[in-house]
Amino acid sequence: MSLFWIPLLLLAGILMPLLTERYGRSVCAWATALAPAIVLAKVVSLAPKVFAGETIREHFDWIPQAGLMISFRLDGLALLFAVLILGIGLLVILYARYYLSEKDSMGRFYAYLILFMTAMLSIVIADNLLQLWMAWEITSISSFLLISFWGGRSDARKGARMALTITGAGGLALLAGLIIVGNIVGSYDLGTVLASGEVIRQHDAYPVALVLILLGAFTKSAQFPFHFWLPHAMAAPTPVSAYLHSATMVKAGIFLLARFYPVLAGTELWFLAVSLTGLATLLYGAYIALFKHDLKGLLAYSTISHLGLITLLLGMDTHLAAVAAVFHIINHAIFKASLFMAAGIIDHESGSRDMRKLNGLWNYMPYTATLAMVAAASMAGVPLLNGFLSKEMFFAETLHQSALGSLSWMVPVLATLGGVFSVAYSLRFIHDVFFNGEPVDLPKTPHEPPRYMKIPVEILVALCLLVGVIPGLVIGPLLKAASSSVLSGELPEYSLAIWHGLNLPLLMSVIALVGGLLVYANRRHLFQFQAQFHETDAKMVFEGVVQWLVERSVWLHNFIINGSVQRYLVLMLLLALVMAGTPLLDLDSMEGKRSLLPVNAIEITAAVILSLAALATVIFHHKRMVALVTLSVVGLIVSISFLRFSAPDLALTQLSVEVVTIILLMLALFFLPQKTRNQSSPRRMARDLGIAALFGGIIGTINYAMLTRPLTSISDFFLANSKIGGGGTNVVNVILVDFRGFDTWGEITVLGIAALGIYKLIARMRLAMPSADGMGRPWSKDVHPMILAVISQSLLPLALLVSAYIFLRGHNMPGGGFIAGLITSVALIQQYIAHGVDWIKPRMKLDYQWVIASGILIASLTGVGSWLFGRPFLTSWFDYFKWPVVGKFELASAMAFDLGVYLTVIGATLLILANLGKLTTRHRPKVEEE
Repeated sequence: MSLFWIPLLLLAGILMPLLTERYGRSVCAWATALAPAIVLAKVVSLAPKVFAGETIREHFDWIPQAGLMISFRLDGLALLFAVLILGIGLLVILYARYYLSEKDSMGRFYAYLILFMTAMLSIVIADNLLQLWMAWEITSISSFLLISFWGGRSDARKGARMALTITGAGGLALLAGLIIVGNIVGSYDLGTVLASGEVIRQHDAYPVALVLILLGAFTKSAQFPFHFWLPHAMAAPTPVSAYLHSATMVKAGIFLLARFYPVLAGTELWFLAVSLTGLATLLYGAYIALFKHDLKGLLAYSTISHLGLITLLLGMDTHLAAVAAVFHIINHAIFKASLFMAAGIIDHESGSRDMRKLNGLWNYMPYTATLAMVAAASMAGVPLLNGFLSKEMFFAETLHQSALGSLSWMVPVLATLGGVFSVAYSLRFIHDVFFNGEPVDLPKTPHEPPRYMKIPVEILVALCLLVGVIPGLVIGPLLKAASSSVLSGELPEYSLAIWHGLNLPLLMSVIALVGGLLVYANRRHLFQFQAQFHETDAKMVFEGVVQWLVERSVWLHNFIINGSVQRYLVLMLLLALVMAGTPLLDLDSMEGKRSLLPVNAIEITAAVILSLAALATVIFHHKRMVALVTLSVVGLIVSISFLRFSAPDLALTQLSVEVVTIILLMLALFFLPQKTRNQSSPRRMARDLGIAALFGGIIGTINYAMLTRPLTSISDFFLANSKIGGGGTNVVNVILVDFRGFDTWGEITVLGIAALGIYKLIARMRLAMPSADGMGRPWSKDVHPMILAVISQSLLPLALLVSAYIFLRGHNMPGGGFIAGLITSVALIQQYIAHGVDWIKPRMKLDYQWVIASGILIASLTGVGSWLFGRPFLTSWFDYFKWPVVGKFELASAMAFDLGVYLTVIGATLLILANLGKLTTRHRPKVEEE
């Protein structure tokens, strides 16, 4: 299994819980765990190569000309996070099996969880900046789904919206920063970017890129002042909280800082921004955690504090600080996941998370209490546990930094203060929950959870002990590999020994432990002090800001969008005038040196007819059929103009579109009000005439300026390469299905989506049928004249034959799938007009939605097929063959793509026109005109 298949396998695993939920909760859980377990085994099998210093890279070209490729890398940092994501994810899957109630949809929960896991894993193994950002945004969306899993609760909905808004806004800033970095380096390849640190740091755009990327990292990792969304994400089920706080989501921001450390670190701006943000987050989170009565609230603010600690380490100007940061990433993931799971067990088996009620649980659930106390002690930094080792390394590094110049002595002092509060809130977690008297008004009597619910906590607590006692043996190679990736070079000397002698870091640890004990013992005074401050509910503040923005948006919307099409056109034209007219002010001369082509009488006549028809459309707009006829004359003259200037493909397309458009307008006009509104006032007419004249004058000036200047076009490239590169002599068609096939694929996808949207809008529409025209004359009772029916039936085979001919010759002569699709659509819609919907239904049982889907699928499979041969998406193939009777002929894969275009055009056109025509059937109500 290559790296390419790892996220695909995980993504396919989303189906497992949805398919197996009906077979029971245990089957659903085991089926869900299958894909992550296989992927974890694959990642672990690659670990020896990574430990040996190898970076495993795989890439697959998608659109190399645009710098887009699907690429993956597995280095030490990616390996570390992959193990955390998959390992803790498997434990969360097992834990959630017993946590979720019978009322919860386990299949839906596991599907969201696997999507979240896939997105997070895709971030850490991405080897392309844009690919990394795409996965980054999917984590925001999937976390929104998980946080709002209990959507019936207001706090879940508000917490999910807050998380999505903050992290989504940070994601936009991150995208801008990554684009700037990619432009500086000239590539979005992560390997190239990581090797260009000096170039990036010396570039003028470095400060802007740094700030934007840090905004993305800080919002995701809940750094101050963007921390407020994380505590409210606690409305999610506890398995989600355990996963989100330990290995995913918030750790994505930390991963980003670590990943770009070789590129962005090393400047004063980096050290000041990152270290000060981390220090503020460390202290704020540690202080506020002490006053939270909710178990998950305390753990949430402790997460904020520890994330600040890691950020502070990455902001220090020492290589060993980066190693300590990586070490604490591992330790924090282990003890925080176990603590959240323990909190979930307490909530699950006692019915409350309020520490004012949760007292003396040691007497009811001693085994769970023991596990939770060991994990909390690790969080506090008690010796012989993993948290102590990385926190002591942190204390040591605060003594060897100079980020604040002469004030740098404040960093170790404040770091020790953060350690004091860490010990204090850890003690509160232990004492207030498991001792301190008896429980108060709990919904149910506490008891130990099911046996298998404790296994994930046992594994994690065992790791806390093992890493704390024998760190070099348990995580030594992994820490070394990950730290090497962060530093992109030789590692500094460091020791994972438990005892380093009597030194200042040890003294700071002792001060933190003793100080935390004293703070907790005298917590009453601190609680009284904190009670003086009004506690602000971030959810209400956020909702207030959102409502204010909505009100302002509604006001602006109502000011601009007032139902007047005339206003919309005026605003649009005024904007176009400013954008197009401003550059003309800098043009010294309107006329260039290139001479214009001569014109003849036929061309002048066509131009006059075009102008008169356009004027007639405006003058006789209230006479709808007359205006429709004059409008069709405009389209016809434009088609002839294309033909005159050697653009037969455009002429055929324009002509086909005109026919379809006229049919559409006729159907629409049938339902418009019989009486038109009064004419505009003279003042408005003068205004509109002035704007139209000014706009026409500017556009005419631009056209004249372009026509009289030499034009360097890329058409020479397409003319030269159409036959040898695309296998066709019809350059226009080759451009559509080969050179710019991806554009066409996107366009037919949009066309299909638009058609489905229109279908949904009119599917249940009920419109009254007018019984007379605007002059009061009743409609003819002969709805489907025999002459029209006979002629249309006779023309259908011929039209389909012409359509097939246009389609087959499109690669080498004027034609192609789009034009052929329009011709077929016109031929079929003519049958609807001639015979009616009721006659067509039993004779042509086509589901146009499936026709659209088939067309897009065929076009997509044509593009994907090139991957099988190691070529970029939508790379075409052609060759020549010789048959005994037929002779020499050409086959091109682009024809399959053109078939997709053909089917999509037919499906979209008929889905709109046929369903719009259904509004006129006999099943609709009729209204007599007064």
